[in-house]
Amino acid sequence: MSGAQSYFRGHAAEHSVARSYIDSGLELYKSRWRSSRCEIDLIFKDENGYVFVEVKSSKSHRSAVSLLTSAQIKRQMRAGEEFAANHPCDLNTNFRFDVALVDQSGRIEILENAYSHF
Repeated sequence: MSGAQSYFRGHAAEHSVARSYIDSGLELYKSRWRSSRCEIDLIFKDENGYVFVEVKSSKSHRSAVSLLTSAQIKRQMRAGEEFAANHPCDLNTNFRFDVALVDQSGRIEILENAYSHF
């Protein structure tokens, strides 16, 4: 697959995942937010805090999750800390890191609090 095809497939997957979260009542706060360390695909906000979402798209959910590396997880967690330091938060603000897996037929599987399992 070409770089352009991968880019557009990833963008379409992010859009589908964003719609899924919005439909569940969360507000899209930022899309493709860049820290000094990496990019967080989607950030949602609700009355309790923020949800950071990494979107992975591949032929199957299993192959999509295999694209997530421990180094990427560490970078994203540091990016989340940077986000919290630069946005209005207090000690009661919750932060959650989800991974959204999108297979080739567009089915979405959400792994809530995914990074607590690594």
